[in-house]
Amino acid sequence: MARIAGIDLPKNKRGVIGLTYIFGIGASRAGSILDKAEISHDKKVAEWNDEELTSIRNIISSSFKTEGELRSEVQLNIKRLMDIGCYRGTRHRKGLPLRGQSTKNNARTRKGKRKTVANKKKVTK
Repeated sequence: MARIAGIDLPKNKRGVIGLTYIFGIGASRAGSILDKAEISHDKKVAEWNDEELTSIRNIISSSFKTEGELRSEVQLNIKRLMDIGCYRGTRHRKGLPLRGQSTKNNARTRKGKRKTVANKKKVTK
């Protein structure tokens, strides 16, 4: 089993796709890692030998922040925005979208389940 940065990579997938299972590594970064390690992009994760695995691990650990370290950095950045009280920080605090999206009709992913507000009842005479 290929285990890199605390993540078990799927054996049956190509190397480029398998590396994207690591938080902080996307498709282009995975391709550049395999280029540096001089491994074919079409080679499956199960076909990697120990030397190739070691070289990939070394490249990832020396060049990139991944998994826990990257997640904590992102959380600290969000906390900093909230502490300084900037627009993006207040949107984070309220749980609303922060990149200019409309919230009148959509934004359900950020806002959560609908909270229905009842109408005022008319006074009867």
